[in-house]
Amino acid sequence: MAETTSTVKPTTSVQAKKSSNIISLIAPFLCLIAGYCIWRFGLGNGSNFGSGGENGGFWPDRHDPKSALSKMYLGGIIVPVLIGTFLTMITFVIERFMTISKARGTGNSADFIRKVQYQLANKNVDAALAECDKQKGSVGNVMKAGLHRYKEMITNTELTTDQKVMAIQKEVEEATSLELPMLEKNLVFLSTIASLATLIGLLGTVVGMIRAFAGLGADSGGANSAAQLSIGISEALYNTALGIGTSAFAIMFYNIFTTKIDGITYGIDESGFTLTQTFASLYK
Repeated sequence: MAETTSTVKPTTSVQAKKSSNIISLIAPFLCLIAGYCIWRFGLGNGSNFGSGGENGGFWPDRHDPKSALSKMYLGGIIVPVLIGTFLTMITFVIERFMTISKARGTGNSADFIRKVQYQLANKNVDAALAECDKQKGSVGNVMKAGLHRYKEMITNTELTTDQKVMAIQKEVEEATSLELPMLEKNLVFLSTIASLATLIGLLGTVVGMIRAFAGLGADSGGANSAAQLSIGISEALYNTALGIGTSAFAIMFYNIFTTKIDGITYGIDESGFTLTQTFASLYK
């Protein structure tokens, strides 16, 4: 008589979180528009200059700035792009901070795992599930998914202990695969801005210096030529300052967030190890 083996196919107990991608799509464009408005109507306001051309137009000609912020306007058309890039960086920093703070949950993950271990050692799975509800973070979500499969495997009489442990481990891996993308989402914007902002700033500086030297070449060689050249170069260097500053902040926050994510990932890995090892030791 042929022996038949029945296998329980694990069902995913964690549903994928369908977070909207709208912010990722429209935020950069809105920030660029906001950057232009700040540059054109804020920094480039006629009251900030001693003289200038017509007030209307896409890029009004201004002269004699009254403050350092007004001089940023004279840095050229790349300045609003840099301002928009900075605003984009701030937007995604706020978004990532809120998401990762929520994913960390309440309390310390190590304390949470110890509480779950204690409940499982007493074979009180429901109390362990209650601890997951209190944690309210990614570690708790993964642990809860594994505990549901853990509870199913306790009463399962068809699989061996090794097969049950594998089923629990697979459930934890599936839950982890749903949590990690949510944690890492939009970090690519920060890493891109970290390298791109400096290049945009250098581009703005080069364009500004081309304009400065072009103006010098058009001058007839008066006594003010050197002074005008130095002013033009200083205005162009505002692009470099904005680019480097934006890049520095992007790198700093990117490293902060990746460190926090590594901590959450470690807690998730530890929770999966706890479930499999506890089951293997208690239900041999």
